[in-house]
Amino acid sequence: MPNFTPIDLGPTLPEEITTGASGRLHVKMYRQLDDAITEATTDIELAREFIAHGELSAKSIQNTQKELFRFLTWCREEAGKTLVQLNVADLNAYKEFLKDPPPGWVSTTKWPRTDPRYRPFTGPLSDTSRRQALIAVKGLMGFAEQTGYVRRNPGALVRNVRTPTASRITRYLTQTAIGLALDTVATRPADTPAAMKRRARDRFLLVAYAHTGARLNELVGASMGSIYTEGNDRWWLDVVGKGNKARRLPVPPDMLDAFRAYREAFELTPLASRTDRTPLVLSSRSRALARITDEAAAEAIKAIFADAAAVAATRGDADTAATLRQASAHWLRHSMLTNHANNGVQLKTLQDTAGHANIATTAAYLHKTDNERYDEIIASVNGRGIL
Repeated sequence: MPNFTPIDLGPTLPEEITTGASGRLHVKMYRQLDDAITEATTDIELAREFIAHGELSAKSIQNTQKELFRFLTWCREEAGKTLVQLNVADLNAYKEFLKDPPPGWVSTTKWPRTDPRYRPFTGPLSDTSRRQALIAVKGLMGFAEQTGYVRRNPGALVRNVRTPTASRITRYLTQTAIGLALDTVATRPADTPAAMKRRARDRFLLVAYAHTGARLNELVGASMGSIYTEGNDRWWLDVVGKGNKARRLPVPPDMLDAFRAYREAFELTPLASRTDRTPLVLSSRSRALARITDEAAAEAIKAIFADAAAVAATRGDADTAATLRQASAHWLRHSMLTNHANNGVQLKTLQDTAGHANIATTAAYLHKTDNERYDEIIASVNGRGIL
């Protein structure tokens, strides 16, 4: 059984770690070049330096730590090598390893890393996830070469994982599906104070994501005071997106109503002051006004969609039920942008709202639904008899 001893890739110096039967970890390897410009003397130290060097967001740091923990553990347990000893074949072997990790590396339950039942994977990685994993690994190897920790970077000769690209966005919900989700969460039983809080919060979350197109962490990272008005009956939501870029999003009346109801369920005044730093998305279980995690917010939205899918299935709407079972919070972002694009909102307006660096990204949302395309084509065929 592989040893998944935690590797500390945080900002504090890791303690020296040893394994059981295999002896000392394969992480103690001094840099090879006399003119190295790094103080790192072990693979762990180099990984920590690489993460700190990137000026990454908190979410990106967390993801990079996860990927490098997996990689360094693989180096130790499967390859039996340090970074200095790796070659091109090793990195290609790791790329293949990610396709289908051995059973000993997998657990469908996400145990804490300190739990002996913890495993680095919940199953095979998708091509997109493998691509992200290799980006982190190749970034580390490139940094190792640039700082003189290794003489050559084998990652430079490893091809990235190719992922299929779509010419348009397909992961979005129809207004019917979103309306069903809203009805489902609004009628959710709430026979305890905690259940009442959860229902009001989750309804606000659903409305907020559907109306603003904010990314998952943008809403969770905001404060109550981020929703405000400057007069003229215009309400705004301030968020901080990728690259720490701030932007403000229009808040329509029904989102503001959901915000008021949500705050009242938590025994707060209907509206917050602009200086209120209380987290925008609160835990329904904590007595204190505590922020929930990105993962908890994602699961809350998934639970709403699962309940709505069950309702759709009982009504015989198998297509809506199947779509809702797949949907996530990010689908609401796609849905908002798709609906506005198809309703004639200018792409530049949508680009600013979405926080896209390139307007070509926004343009991918400008398309008709498959049903609309079908109806137009069939109507044209029936009307003119092309064949």
